[in-house]
Amino acid sequence: MRQWTVDAFASGPFKGNPACIVAPMAAWPDAGWMQTLAAENNQAETAYLLTTADPARFGLRWFTPALEVPLCGHATLAAAHVLFSELGLDAPAVTFDTKSGPLTVVRRGEGYEMDFPANPPKQTALPAGLAEALGATPAEVWAGSYLVAVFDSEAAVHALKPDLAALEKIVGEATGGRGNLSAAALADPGKPYDVVSRFFAPGSGIPEDPATGSAHCILSPLFAGKLGRVDLRFHQAYPGRGGDLNCEHRGDRVLLRGQAVTVIESRLRL
Repeated sequence: MRQWTVDAFASGPFKGNPACIVAPMAAWPDAGWMQTLAAENNQAETAYLLTTADPARFGLRWFTPALEVPLCGHATLAAAHVLFSELGLDAPAVTFDTKSGPLTVVRRGEGYEMDFPANPPKQTALPAGLAEALGATPAEVWAGSYLVAVFDSEAAVHALKPDLAALEKIVGEATGGRGNLSAAALADPGKPYDVVSRFFAPGSGIPEDPATGSAHCILSPLFAGKLGRVDLRFHQAYPGRGGDLNCEHRGDRVLLRGQAVTVIESRLRL
């Protein structure tokens, strides 16, 4: 059984967010086995593909080292990259059947474009303990499937050193469970992006994620409303790596665009 490690939302190796993609299978393995392999890989996500009668359509499931998740952007991009670039899929687009509904990925120049459900957040009160857990008080707090803490400066986002054990207990009005939070701010003038962010997910077994597609399903409609335009450039400022996404908010959908690079091909002795 083959497996690839792909850096997603990355213009080159060792950038963006790594995901492990297991070669397509004819039937889903036991969920416990998939979870164990994800823990063994110890990447933010391990993704599993299921073949169907349509050569351009696959089942797709995502596992963090701790649990199965309903939506993951970077591992979806990585899965499409493996199908197109490693396995030679000859099709204009690929569709994945997932717990979040059908997700379509097409090639766009040197990268890919993913069509995901938008998750517009609502503004909410500061949850008890959040400022203490972050070590800073956000200017605004919003809630979609994850919490979003909006800060007044890019420097404040870069400077965050959260207490992850404390953050893991906080849910507020987020619908996707406790301990998952995006911190974001408008970029400084002159930067090649519009919004800077970081994503902390101790509730999903991930201290900090390098590039998070699902978080941008929230950030895209939020900042499209703030800036008055739908096409925005985002930089997720994970220390030492960082990921870059172009996002276009289209009503109830968000188009997520980025590149991917294969860095490892391996064979599972299972």
